[in-house]
Amino acid sequence: MKSFSYILASSLIVSSATAFAPSPAYIATNSKLSMAATDNTEAASIPKPNPVIKLAANGMTLLKPIFGLEANLQAAVLGAISKVDKEAVASDIATLKSENDVLIYTYGLSPFSSEAVSILEATGCEFTNIELGAEWFLLGGEGSETRVALSKEVDGGATSLPKIFIGGECIGGCAELANLVENGELDERLSKLKSTKKGSSSGKPNFFTNLFA
Repeated sequence: MKSFSYILASSLIVSSATAFAPSPAYIATNSKLSMAATDNTEAASIPKPNPVIKLAANGMTLLKPIFGLEANLQAAVLGAISKVDKEAVASDIATLKSENDVLIYTYGLSPFSSEAVSILEATGCEFTNIELGAEWFLLGGEGSETRVALSKEVDGGATSLPKIFIGGECIGGCAELANLVENGELDERLSKLKSTKKGSSSGKPNFFTNLFA
C-alpha cells in the first residue's frame, strides 16, 4: 500500500509540475490532430533509454485501473458534450495505422512521450506524431475518446500515452519501446519497413481548439 501511495503521489507531482511548464511552440492547423513533418537528416545511433523514465513508466502500470476508470468517465462526459462520433475516431486511428509504418500518439508535456519521440528520432526512421493534447487532464472530447479507443489496441487496456505503432501493430508505450531498444529488436523491426527518413515531432495542434473540441 505504501508503494502504491508513493507511485500515485509521484505521478500527480509530475503531472502538476509539467502542467505549469512553458507550453511548446505549436503550428496551428485546420485539423484538431496534426501530423509530424519529416526531413532528410541522417540518423544518429540510438541512445540508451533513460533508466529513470523507463522505471517510472513501468511503475505507472500499477495505476492502470485508476486511470482506466478516469479515462472512460472523462470520455463519456466530454465526448457526450462534444457529440463525438466514436466510430469516426476508431476509423481515423485505423486509417493512420494503415498509412504510416511508424505512428505515435503523444502528450505535449509528458516526459514519457518526449522520451519515446527522442528514441524514434534517433533511429532515423520516418514517423508520424499525433499529439492529443498537453496532458490527459487537458483533453477535449475528441482527444478523450481517442485516448480510450487507443487503450483497446493493447492487452490490458492501458490508457496511458504514448502509444506506438510499428507496421500497424501497437507495441505499447515508452517502457515497451525502451525494451525493444535494449534487446536489439527495434532496429530489426524498423529494417523491415519502407520508411528510412527521419521524422520530427514539430507539428503541434491548436491547444485551445483541441481542448474544447
